Amino acid sequence: MSNNEERPTIFDPQTCVRKGLCPVMALQGQPETAVESHSLYFEQHGTGPEKILFIMGLNTSSFAWGYQVRHFAKTHSILVLDNRGVGNSDTPKGPYTTSQMADDAIAVLDYIGWNNGRELHIVGVSLGGMISQELALKIPERILSLSLVVTKAGSAGFFANLTPWFGIASLARVTFAGDDSKKTDMVLPMLYPEEWLNAKSETSGDGKTNREVAKAELMRRIGIQRRQTLAGSFAQTAAVRAHNITPEQMQEIGKKIPKVFILTGDTDNLIKPINSEWLHKNIPNSEYQVWQGTAHGLIGQVPARFNEALEKVIKEGRERATQAPWA
Repeated sequence: MSNNEERPTIFDPQTCVRKGLCPVMALQGQPETAVESHSLYFEQHGTGPEKILFIMGLNTSSFAWGYQVRHFAKTHSILVLDNRGVGNSDTPKGPYTTSQMADDAIAVLDYIGWNNGRELHIVGVSLGGMISQELALKIPERILSLSLVVTKAGSAGFFANLTPWFGIASLARVTFAGDDSKKTDMVLPMLYPEEWLNAKSETSGDGKTNREVAKAELMRRIGIQRRQTLAGSFAQTAAVRAHNITPEQMQEIGKKIPKVFILTGDTDNLIKPINSEWLHKNIPNSEYQVWQGTAHGLIGQVPARFNEALEKVIKEGRERATQAPWA
């Protein structure tokens, strides 16, 4: 895929500052002919003073940040990227690790020039939250705030790490489903509570249910983005399974990042809420919230509430950075 090739996007071209491919291995000092040489797709939106990096979860492209990019691009500078193995990014040989994927993100940050001291607000959901934890260990001096959403550290124990049976069965069906419409029907109950899916949408204005609105949005994304390969899906899944941040490492994150926000839904079918509780228990001075009636896809289920929470986190991260011991 050529770096000059124009790629379809769901994001508003009016807010887009830059998009393209970042040559990851070249930036890391390896030759372009290296076995693992790959590039990552990214988009920058907005020109505001605060810089936000959004990192998406398992087998999902950056297009899933649609609600957040539309909101924050008006007043902030936004960076979204497709992780290795999904979307417009390359699929190097797996299995992957969250540490490798964090190195990818650092390469993109350096590529666009977001490397001028403590200036980053990092928001990671699910696998993106695991990658964000690795970033907090690798470049803590560059981070103002860290938002860990429906994610895990991997060190809370066997039963905490075990995906609920409904999630396991659904993931297996989705992975091998051929029809996009059927695949979407399987994905939605993984991400959202049935009660919410069956309720009337408060935003559509035409009497549609949340299920109908969410399906239409997901189908639109599927129609635009590149199809993920099975190799990419399995390689990313391996990163989730292998992720492990120790209590000692979490202590370091709490000591080195001015603001850490941990958020989960109470009905998450993919990552048990107890994992967020474990993060909070081990990250000093972290803020922890459990939102009732929400699930793994809460960034799309309650986007206005989520965006408002992030605005507060960004403000507090900036304020704390001016105080001891970070100033």
